[in-house]
Amino acid sequence: MTSSDVLLPTTRRSLLHRIATAQAEGRTPSLVAAVQRDGEIGWSGARSCVDGHDPDGDTQFRIGSLTKTFTAVLVMRLRDEGLLDLDDPLEKHLPGTEAGHVTVFQLLGHSGGLAAETPAPWWERTPGDIRPELADVLGEKSSVHPSGHRHHYSNPGYTLLGSLVEKLRGDCWAEVLRREILEPLGMGRTTPQAHAPHAGGWAVHPWVDVMLPEPAEDLGLMAPAGQLWSTTTDLLRFAAFLAQGDEHVLCASSVEEMRAPAAPPEAGDWAGTYGLGLQIVRRGDRTLLGHTGSLPGFLATLWFSVEDDVAVVVLSNATSGPLIGTVAADLLQIVAEAEPRIPEPWRPLPEFDEELLALTGPWYWGTQVLGLKLLADRGIEFQPLRGAGRAARFQARPDGTWTGLNGYYAGETLRVVRSADGTVDHLDLGSFVFTREPYDRSAAVPGGVDEGGWRGLAN
Repeated sequence: MTSSDVLLPTTRRSLLHRIATAQAEGRTPSLVAAVQRDGEIGWSGARSCVDGHDPDGDTQFRIGSLTKTFTAVLVMRLRDEGLLDLDDPLEKHLPGTEAGHVTVFQLLGHSGGLAAETPAPWWERTPGDIRPELADVLGEKSSVHPSGHRHHYSNPGYTLLGSLVEKLRGDCWAEVLRREILEPLGMGRTTPQAHAPHAGGWAVHPWVDVMLPEPAEDLGLMAPAGQLWSTTTDLLRFAAFLAQGDEHVLCASSVEEMRAPAAPPEAGDWAGTYGLGLQIVRRGDRTLLGHTGSLPGFLATLWFSVEDDVAVVVLSNATSGPLIGTVAADLLQIVAEAEPRIPEPWRPLPEFDEELLALTGPWYWGTQVLGLKLLADRGIEFQPLRGAGRAARFQARPDGTWTGLNGYYAGETLRVVRSADGTVDHLDLGSFVFTREPYDRSAAVPGGVDEGGWRGLAN
């Protein structure tokens, strides 16, 4: 299948119209975008203020804070190798900073209470070598909120994570990144410094159509927060990894962990939150994951939807102008709504366990009825059959129990409780008893069942 076969002509026309409008109304020197569907780049397009010089999928742009997601993956690799725990305070591995009390988990999710920026001067437009030490990055007042209480975006927090990676790997952040993420994923056009072909960064005057070149500084210690240059082609490879995992980089369960909310949203901002190195945005009924990025002269966004199997990257070379995050979300929505994902064919399980089959069907928690459904790999699904209630999926454990994967019962244990003769008496889910009949008198219902049984209204 070629890229031109992935999306319909009408869809591609709508995508082109959206980026053309964004480039014209946003007054950006150039803009490039690409869409991935079913593992294929289904469309790419670009607009430029110079005829015949449209950027393409191989043109580098600076991606700013999208760099943070790469740093987060490096930290998760350290966790998976047992070199740290996400609940470890930073002091355990990187002693001597003013932020030693903040945990690795809080740094990843921006809930450590650290300041948003470094002390002056503006770090994005000044050489990194004027901040040679972590103390220069953190300043005299590194914390502005109590740790763990709220989401407060912190660029210095990701500098600390980059330094943590260097300490535990014994190598510089850029080299660890190349070796552990970029090379395994085939991202040869993602680099700390620009390599031709690349776009130049520009500021566009807000009131007249003239431009000013922006400096492209080496950020030094701040590199793990925003240094990288990349392309739409490379970033779509990264998006596919973030959606599915890759055993050479980070397993599927760990990238799924990164995609889960890790911090409460700001007050009033109920449409968005943050995972572990990933922004999470609700747009209608759709969840978008990824990251935005900006540095003087550049704007970048990567969004992907796991449910729709669509990923979008939009890059531009202006300090401000087009709302790149909105443009990327619009492109994803165009594809997802114009060409909804085709479900996989239903197929029966290759095998099943008779004992598990006997557990399927209705179960009662008091008078509420839930249905138990058998899934692949001995997993189960438990959900209300009438009205609202607590639904969850469960993963089988070697000891014959199940662990909740989502919702109210995430992490809770479901087990089968048997009578002395070996028959099933009830299911126990976090101390809640589920029986085959509502308040089954033959089962061990906490508090017992009234001996008079069920009755109607007395005359």
